[in-house]
Amino acid sequence: MSKILVTGGAGFIGSNFVHYVLENTENTVTVLDSLTYAGNRASLEGLPADRFEFVKGDICDTALVEELFIRHDQVVHYAAESHNDNSLHDPRPFLDTNIIGTYTLLEAARRHDTRFHHISTDEVYGDLELDDPQRFTELTPYNPSSPYSSTKAGSDLLVRAWVRSFGVRATISNCSNNYGPYQHVEKFIPRQITNVLTGERPKLYGAGENVRDWIHANDHSSAVLAILDRGVVGETYLIGADGERNNVAVVELILSLLGQPADAYDHVVDRAGHDRRYAIDSSKLRRELGWLPAYSNFERGLASTIDWYRQNESWWRPQKAAAEARYKQQGQ
Repeated sequence: MSKILVTGGAGFIGSNFVHYVLENTENTVTVLDSLTYAGNRASLEGLPADRFEFVKGDICDTALVEELFIRHDQVVHYAAESHNDNSLHDPRPFLDTNIIGTYTLLEAARRHDTRFHHISTDEVYGDLELDDPQRFTELTPYNPSSPYSSTKAGSDLLVRAWVRSFGVRATISNCSNNYGPYQHVEKFIPRQITNVLTGERPKLYGAGENVRDWIHANDHSSAVLAILDRGVVGETYLIGADGERNNVAVVELILSLLGQPADAYDHVVDRAGHDRRYAIDSSKLRRELGWLPAYSNFERGLASTIDWYRQNESWWRPQKAAAEARYKQQGQ
């Protein structure tokens, strides 16, 4: 049994990981989260009090990080500023959290010889052409295109340097686009779902031809746990579930699953520097650690996600007006 510290555990992917660990292992979990707008304490309600603790704080707070590392033997680092649109309007928080925050955690891991797993994104690799048969692998060169992906690439490189220079026992995973419960309504899939549920038309950037490789958050969680338990220190593992879909197809499927005409959406001005296509080759993870996704059928996973948003309006409704106001201000 391990004592796991999860940074950013009140966010979307982090909270799903916390639920997954507590439901599928005997480990205890402490969440460290500063509860910015993207963190939601309600995402952690109902967890067993004897195995779960929540600490509100900043990963850049050296004294707090030190105190927490002393009493945990594993750390999974989800905390990040992650919304591309926000990074284009104000990059500074992304530098503070994704670079300085990761540095602060790595120094603590170095002092305490703590097993450290760093969560990253496929966006560090840039993008692929729509007709390119290739997919990202662990050997793909970094080519980030936004302040968000640039700071995540920088944090990955810090982890690699601390492994090589200081012997920190760390691994890295780069995952494709997640969907599932507890995702903030500013993100693509929950925005479209909640638009339909509130009587609004979904919004699609540009022509909607951009392709994302979707994975259910539970599958991401099971992969991270496999890496934490069986991954080789210093290695990077790509996590994906062969879920490539263009944005038009995703919006039309959401509308169909909600009983609406498939063309009942609006086009809005495309995002600046919008990456064309992401695609993950997760064969190393599957081959070396024996991992497989449970949600290999995207339509089934999306239907389950829609059901969650239908049943948890009290969770997402308080976020909705503010998120749409930001998009309206940006003309989107």
